[in-house]
Amino acid sequence: MRRADRLFRIVQMLRSGRLTTARSLAQKLEVSERTIYRDVQELQLAGTPIEGEAGVGYTLRRDFDIPPLMFDRREITALVLGARMVQAWGGLEMAEAANDALRKIEAVLPLDLRERIDQVQLYAPGYKLAKELRHTLDRLHQAAIDRRVLETEYANEGGEVTQRRIRPLALCFWGGVWTLIGWCELRDDFRNFRVDRMRSFDVLVQTFVQKPGQTLADFLKRAKAELRSNTASG
Repeated sequence: MRRADRLFRIVQMLRSGRLTTARSLAQKLEVSERTIYRDVQELQLAGTPIEGEAGVGYTLRRDFDIPPLMFDRREITALVLGARMVQAWGGLEMAEAANDALRKIEAVLPLDLRERIDQVQLYAPGYKLAKELRHTLDRLHQAAIDRRVLETEYANEGGEVTQRRIRPLALCFWGGVWTLIGWCELRDDFRNFRVDRMRSFDVLVQTFVQKPGQTLADFLKRAKAELRSNTASG
């Protein structure tokens, strides 16, 4: 768990108004009591009105509250559906992050708005997405963030396999199919690679610098131009 997430959860646990011991917090967050002492001290120094002391327990002063997040019904629907889609079709880390984000939002919503989360009747079942593919999505996404070159065995629609070196730029979801947008060194051009056709891949230590004409913005600009051209000719 990230430290920022842990600090947020400590504040939420102390909002009950009851004394909560460092041991109890440590057990729930799966960290040491020493870590809790440091976290509480940091929160206090940042101005969070936590009262109490080590060995006795902590509580949040009753007049302190986090300003409620005000969403209307449509906004709550969009947030819940978005989180459910990520949970269903995203990588393992993406799915966990979406669940955590939704739980954080729910924790600070007023009761009447909190109840609306359960009233959203829009779902995105993703039980067909294999765990291995979810892990692959996380690795590819991180490679794009870190700008790490990929080597992969890629099979085209006809099953022909070629060795590719790719500079990953972004992942795109097409309603059941994920593709990787990247600069293909073999073709010396942009390519969309279906993730499910990547037989295997390695994330290399080698990094790349996005050159003019080879960036994600360049790809999107070209894609929009081709779309306008096809629309005009049709």
